[in-house]
Amino acid sequence: LVNLLSASGTLTVFAPTNDAFDALARTLTGNANARATDILVPANKALVKSVLQYHVLTSQVPSSAIPFGKAITPAGGGFFKIDLVANKPVITDGRNRISNIVTTDIAASNGVVHVIDAVLLPADKTVVQTAIASAPQFTSLVAALQFASDNGDLVSTLSGTGPFTVFAPTNAAFDALARELTGNATATAADLLVPANKALLRSVLTYHVVAARVVKADISLNTPVTTVQGSTFVIQSGAAGVTITDGRNRVANITATDVLNSNGVVHVIDKVILPPM
Repeated sequence: LVNLLSASGTLTVFAPTNDAFDALARTLTGNANARATDILVPANKALVKSVLQYHVLTSQVPSSAIPFGKAITPAGGGFFKIDLVANKPVITDGRNRISNIVTTDIAASNGVVHVIDAVLLPADKTVVQTAIASAPQFTSLVAALQFASDNGDLVSTLSGTGPFTVFAPTNAAFDALARELTGNATATAADLLVPANKALLRSVLTYHVVAARVVKADISLNTPVTTVQGSTFVIQSGAAGVTITDGRNRVANITATDVLNSNGVVHVIDKVILPPM
């Protein structure tokens, strides 16, 4: 690693401060008095190496060339993104933690350094693991995936390498779908999980998945988006925000974007979208 960062070439390093490493030590150890040296133990060597590589880009990216909102792939793999927040650059890492870029464009003979106030961590959860960890917001989605799977195939696919983009309906969205499909004003998502609905749910769930990583900045508005299910939907932007028009001309709001995962990205929606009849 030292040789890599000392070699000639064009590199970009996002360099955490001492305080940032001390904060990481407290996070990883659970010890409020931990310091950076406390994580430099043999058991952490592989983790520390992957974390350090996650801070290095193999091309020179000055602050004027930061691709705001886009997925950025570091030397160690995975991805993170940088957004302008209140006109200041903010990094979202693979675990959806935030780090501020506090100093930019420190010139080096082999690249450029940007100083950050928190150590970046690569993603440690897949789309499915993120949904499970976000309980109770997505418990209905997880239950539907498990129910509609054949020998667990939907769950295992979304736990694979991807990349995937998942438009993830909330529990409230699944409850609303249950009321819509059953005509019962008190129905909940659990009422959908009956054998007669398995094929429908399987089609609906795969309709929420795109076989590519599409962060918010990469979304093409007013252009059909092809899903794993095979049908398309359209994303628009208007006064009410970013919305999806599904195959039955129903409209869902995208309420949160760019939840990063090891195998893709999740956008949260407030209605279950349906493919064409």
